[in-house]
Amino acid sequence: MSKLFSWYFKPNLLLRILIGLILGSICGIIFQNAQTAISILSPIGELFIRLLKMIVIPVIASTLIVGASSITPAQLGRIGIKTLIYYTITSIFAIIIGLGVGKLFNPGLGLELIADTASEGKTAEAPSMLQILLEIVPTNPIGVISSGQVLPMIFFCLIFGIALAFGRDSDDENVKKSSDTVFYFVDGVSQAMFKIVGWVMQYAPIGVFALIFIVFSKNGATAFGSLASVTATVYVGFIMQILLVYCVICALMKLSPLVFLKKARPALITGFVTRSSGATLPVSIQSSQSMGVPKNIYSFGLPVGSTMNMDGTTVYLGVCAIFIANAVGVPLDGSQMLTITMTAVLGAIGTAGVPGAGAIMLLMVLESIGLPVEAGSAVAIAYGMILGIDALLDMGRTALNVGGDIAGVVTVAKQENTLDKEAWDS
Repeated sequence: MSKLFSWYFKPNLLLRILIGLILGSICGIIFQNAQTAISILSPIGELFIRLLKMIVIPVIASTLIVGASSITPAQLGRIGIKTLIYYTITSIFAIIIGLGVGKLFNPGLGLELIADTASEGKTAEAPSMLQILLEIVPTNPIGVISSGQVLPMIFFCLIFGIALAFGRDSDDENVKKSSDTVFYFVDGVSQAMFKIVGWVMQYAPIGVFALIFIVFSKNGATAFGSLASVTATVYVGFIMQILLVYCVICALMKLSPLVFLKKARPALITGFVTRSSGATLPVSIQSSQSMGVPKNIYSFGLPVGSTMNMDGTTVYLGVCAIFIANAVGVPLDGSQMLTITMTAVLGAIGTAGVPGAGAIMLLMVLESIGLPVEAGSAVAIAYGMILGIDALLDMGRTALNVGGDIAGVVTVAKQENTLDKEAWDS
């Protein structure tokens, strides 16, 4: 069986997804409003959306709990707190930049995607800001997880993970043993879900072909401009985050931004190519060492950052949420913007440092602002367009994630007066 389908599985997954995108675009333009083909391909695209929705809740919940419980209370000393504060602040700047460039360039505006009227996605009326803040605290944690309520689920999983971390660090042997058992169980669930994500992504080229064919068959070549626009907007956001946040932080600490970019370049390139913060970790460590960051800081900050600090993903979420909202003709209001900000910043903790994880998080953000990805809806079609170019966006956002991690350990080392300044002169 493996030999029979080797022609499909042997090429790189990224290449296969791009081929699916290109073939879907070309065939969709050739066969305009081909209702027979659309009716055949719609279930194929719907299956991909359903598979993604199947994995999103367990992936986010398990990785959130594991991420939060992996930081022991002993590590949450002065260095740990400074590191986490830095990551939180830069994530807030990242979502502000993402939403800012998204509103400035408005990708997807005027696209007016056509959906199946029978399966049109529902849009929820946005609640007030006060209601959003109150509803972060769930009254039924199991209920919010099963129903996919995003912010309450994130809040509960974080609290549960932190409590688990304290249990694992307890002097009471029974508490420690029980907490370790729960941790390893949830970690096992997380690892199993990563395996399932890998299986689902093997179907991605076929699903992307079907979804993109429907987009171009119904909307014509005008969709090309929207895809180029959202890609350009996302990369403008990435560049602004580097220049206006990381480089400005270096300048405020009287460190050369040019030296930072030069020494971080190997890690940035590796992150861009591998599309994995975790896989780039050894190179990130080398870059941090070349900047004079001591081991006690980078050995904590970089592994935590590769799991919890996702500035590139946060910028991406802001831009793509605006693109999808524009594409389906539902402009976002202030409370929805606040919801995106909170969901992106908190949810970044649960965005695993593996290829394509940001696309899964995007499902959660859309759900939180009342734009659920329902099969056949305009939202699902717009989401399919993002999936088609996600690999290209993922390369940039991973590079930015890695750069943010390195900037974080440099900042904390400088604040602790343990940074080797001579490294910046070499």
